[in-house]
Parts: sequence; C-alpha cells; structure tokens
Amino acid sequence: MSRIGKSPVTIPSGVEVKVDSNVVTVKGSKGELTQEIDSCVSMSVEDGTITFTRESDAPDHRAKHGLYRALVQNMIVGVSEGFKKELEIVGVGYRANANGQSLELSLGYSHPFVFEIPKEIKVSAVSEKGKAPIVTLESHDKQLVGQVAAKIRSLRKPEPYKGKGVKYLGEELRRKAGKTAAK
Repeated sequence: MSRIGKSPVTIPSGVEVKVDSNVVTVKGSKGELTQEIDSCVSMSVEDGTITFTRESDAPDHRAKHGLYRALVQNMIVGVSEGFKKELEIVGVGYRANANGQSLELSLGYSHPFVFEIPKEIKVSAVSEKGKAPIVTLESHDKQLVGQVAAKIRSLRKPEPYKGKGVKYLGEELRRKAGKTAAK
C-alpha cells in the first residue's frame, strides 16, 4: 500500500466535502475547489474523515492512489487555512509595486514588467528602506500560487555570483567565487 494513499484525511469543522461520481468539491471559508478523480481510485467520506482505496496493485493505480489523496488534502488545507508564497527581490534598483491585481516589477531591464495576477490570488508588495522588496501571494489554491510564484521568479532568476534576482524568501542559493578566486 502507498504510505501516503492509505492514511486518512481529516475534515476540519467549517469545511464541506461533496463527492459526485468522479468529481470532488471542497467548500470552506476561503473558497471552493473542485478536482476530478480517476476511476481507479475510490474515496469514501465517513465520520469527518476521507479514505482512499485503489482497485488493483498496478503501478499506475498505486501512483494515483497517493496523488489523489495529496490533492484532496491540499484542497482541504487551502479552503480552511490558505497557502502563501513570499518572493524576495534582491538587486540595486529592483522594485515591486502592487496595485489591485497587477504587479509592476523593475528588474534591471530597460522596461518594467506589469504582471497580471489571477483574481483568486491576493498580492501585496512591501518595500522597506535598506531591505529587499518582498512580494506576498496568498490564495486557497496551492497549485495556482506555486505556478504564479514560479512565473514571477522566471522573469529574473537569481544569479550565482551576487545573488541578484527574484528568489523565494528563505531560499538558499549556491554561490560561486568570481574571477579573483582563480589566482
């Protein structure tokens, strides 16, 4: 059995889970999410817990067993608590401004980037004097937050010499020595 797939998912209070054949709908205080589940994995909701079972031990079915359990777990956490990603913008003259659902980034190019954020995500940018600007993305959809954060990071990935660029808050970068270290 899959270690992840066989562990049950507990449903916290205030979260409503509805199953219609292959579609799971999870509703909570932060929003509503739906996910289609493959027919090889069946799920049952009893006494505030969800259990997943697979129809056979085929490698494809074993992989999907843990996958769908993790997806439903993330949906439940998302609608009850939410997810948050923070990006740090490191570099002289690098700036970030958030106005509504648009994020304007100055990343050392000749033009600023205006990035339109999906309506499901709340975005905020904090700039303190002497510190790198921090962009915060919050939503109930884990996949969407990660995808938008990765897209913003791809605009200027951190370089290994000075560490300039867009990085996740707390991300450890592998640094390289410059030309002077060769002597």
